[in-house]
Amino acid sequence: MKTFRHQYENNLVYKQYCDLLGKNPSNVKKVLEIPFLPIQFFKSHQVVANTDPVVTTFTSSGTTGSITSKHLVTDLNFYEESFRTTFRQFYGNIEDYVVLALLPSYLERDGSSLIYMVNDLIEASNQPESGFYLNNYDDLIQTLIRLDKEGQNVLLIGVTYALLDVLEKQQFDLKNSIIMETGGMKGRRKEMIREELHQVLTQGFGVPVIHSEYGMTELLSQAYSLGNGIFECPPYMEVLMRDPEDPFTYVADGKTGGINVIDLGNYNSCSFIATQDLGKKYPNHSFEVLGRFDNSDIRGCNLMVY
Repeated sequence: MKTFRHQYENNLVYKQYCDLLGKNPSNVKKVLEIPFLPIQFFKSHQVVANTDPVVTTFTSSGTTGSITSKHLVTDLNFYEESFRTTFRQFYGNIEDYVVLALLPSYLERDGSSLIYMVNDLIEASNQPESGFYLNNYDDLIQTLIRLDKEGQNVLLIGVTYALLDVLEKQQFDLKNSIIMETGGMKGRRKEMIREELHQVLTQGFGVPVIHSEYGMTELLSQAYSLGNGIFECPPYMEVLMRDPEDPFTYVADGKTGGINVIDLGNYNSCSFIATQDLGKKYPNHSFEVLGRFDNSDIRGCNLMVY
């Protein structure tokens, strides 16, 4: 509620949106009454909640000619503290892992928040083998097999199509590695439902489950799935499921709805985002992503489309 008041008072775009809905700090008394800004505003407006200088701009990936989202960041400490703390909560000490990043489509452009996060994790791992792989799949395959056989904990973070590309070259039987997909076919392959994709990946890499990351340009916090497509949030992030037919009401746990995200890491932009993802929330605050609203942009950074 404190963040809502701050952003209403300091974020002109969000204030105008709230005013059009007749919502303000005097009549919003609980979290479920807070307006959620449609995520499309990051494509058309500067969503900032202070007058500090912008230190970096994270941009979304997009097809040629499409309008991309721009997240203007005035304090990178919020982002760094968020992803470092969240990683530690779910996975422990980053120095226990060699981090291998297979994110070619993200490396090929500027402004990726995912690249910024993974680069920080690679450096923090303090492992000489940690690093990015562009299209040098053979090097990645040899490194992954060798490290896994040596008993080294490995975290392979990959965009979906590139992980599938690797499996066309090599099948694995990994014992000490975590495979984390960040989603996204980037038009390189046909979209797959999560169950099918994860079945292919688990069999190909020889691991029991596939981990996933739920994040996007417009957020500075991430949720993680440790398997089976069920995501959990850190304490400063929460999801609510809005009625697909009425964006100002919410559906019960277990019912399909549009995903609204509260991200307190977005203190200097907007912490209340109505995404274009569809999902279900469960009583323990975990959630599942089922796909996208019809006619919404296919986003490369987090999930497949049903």
